[in-house]
Amino acid sequence: MDAGLTEEQQEIRRTLREVTTKRCTPDDVKAAVRTPGGHDPALWGTLGAELGLPGLALPERRGGAGAGITELALVAEELGRVLAPTPLLATSGLAAPLTSALGSEEQRSGLLPRIADGSLTATLAVPGTGLATALGLVADNTGDWAGGGRAGGIQATRHATGWRLYGQAEQVLDGHSAGLLLVAAHTGGFARPRTLLFLVPGDAPGLVRTRQTSLDETRPRARVELRDVAAELLGREDADAAGALAAAGDGVATLFAAEAVGAAGRALERTVEYVKEREQFGRPIGSFQAVKHRLADVYVQVQAARSAAYYAAWAADAEGGERVGGLALAHGLEALRTAAAEAVQLHGGIGFTWEHDAHLYLKRAAGDELLLGPAHLLRARAAQVAGLFARAAEVSV
Repeated sequence: MDAGLTEEQQEIRRTLREVTTKRCTPDDVKAAVRTPGGHDPALWGTLGAELGLPGLALPERRGGAGAGITELALVAEELGRVLAPTPLLATSGLAAPLTSALGSEEQRSGLLPRIADGSLTATLAVPGTGLATALGLVADNTGDWAGGGRAGGIQATRHATGWRLYGQAEQVLDGHSAGLLLVAAHTGGFARPRTLLFLVPGDAPGLVRTRQTSLDETRPRARVELRDVAAELLGREDADAAGALAAAGDGVATLFAAEAVGAAGRALERTVEYVKEREQFGRPIGSFQAVKHRLADVYVQVQAARSAAYYAAWAADAEGGERVGGLALAHGLEALRTAAAEAVQLHGGIGFTWEHDAHLYLKRAAGDELLLGPAHLLRARAAQVAGLFARAAEVSV
């Protein structure tokens, strides 16, 4: 593994840093999340049509750049620095990999080029609040989250005219604004139970989408209701949907980890800038040893989380590489939580006001952990996948 970034990767970072510095100030972010879509369409147009970032990890024959998760992780890190609300992770981290893995040739050629240029946003809708489980990040994906053949979840039935879906999904990332939904639904009843993925256009009759109020406004989510909605099966009925979801889960966890690292790094930078300016007893509080030690601890944690995220991205791109996205995400979430908490504390009285920018980072930390964590379950799942529990049992015997 080469730990250094290539010139092309450095250029991606420099270009995006320049764009976000100008167009993603805290005031810009607060204004964007209050729009109907929950993000700035002009900024998304720049990221998509002009820079082609949604298609970084897609092959060139599908309209992408032919890069990988590493490049997409660098983009996520830069967007995380400014907490930019965009549909990038839902579109390029969830929908695009699943379409590539399971879709037919016609579906791939019709959808992926539009995703690559940013003209089509998409997301994954799973029943209830089971996104982390569906992606195999905190538990085995056994399909129970999709309804298990019982009442609840999302059910798919085949009719003479095609597939129909009925059910409800909560906490769908950018579900209120996405042009396309990939819906995980249960079919087959008790005789042949299985989970399949279906394509549902955002304007499909019978589809009701409601944006939900969330702690972290920069991560828009929606409740999606499907009332006898016509849907198109993604790929074939014998496709390994669970395997594709697990593979996509590792990739999107890596992207969330990189994004968390970017946010944690920026929260730390802003805190360091503040403690150099705020004076107490006639000197900057940053000169006090206790403050130095606290910030040094945060710096070490952020750097460790960054290394974990970069390794997870490299492993995802390497042939036969380990799937360690969940473990990297655990490090990233903890680093962000620590950096955000210290930012609030060391900003003093003003940092405790709900309106201060430090709380944007605190909300992101809490919101992401509720969505894909918590960190201890991510670590436990990583240990289970690695077989550490089985080895420990063998040693004890």
